[in-house]
Amino acid sequence: VDSGFLRSPRGAVKIARALVAFVTFVCFAASRSHGAYTALAAMETAITALLSVLYLLKLDRKLGWLFWPLADIFNSVVAALFLLIVCLFAIIIKTNNGTLAGGVFGLVLLVLCVVDAVLLFQKISLNGPRRRTTPAK
Repeated sequence: VDSGFLRSPRGAVKIARALVAFVTFVCFAASRSHGAYTALAAMETAITALLSVLYLLKLDRKLGWLFWPLADIFNSVVAALFLLIVCLFAIIIKTNNGTLAGGVFGLVLLVLCVVDAVLLFQKISLNGPRRRTTPAK
């Protein structure tokens, strides 16, 4: 277990993302909003929680066949784009106060996704050598 991950800025942003995504999901689910709103918030909660567990248990180092930080950046950017569209619709349409609250929390989640992508992008080097996880033959 990598306890340093939880105290790092990336870990704090991941935890904040998971919590805000869960609050967004609860707001959309409790207000009986459109299924797309609820599904996006639920998927973002699950994916962020799984990526947090992946980094917390150092599985990203054991599963070296995928460049996890780049996959995480891709997830953050795609989630930010979907959240922008869905949450703006939720705020504009505003069928009830729960939908409005979910849309506002979704926009906060969008900002956290962008911050997470920026932190990850600063960490990785695409042209540098990658650490090998298997010995050379």
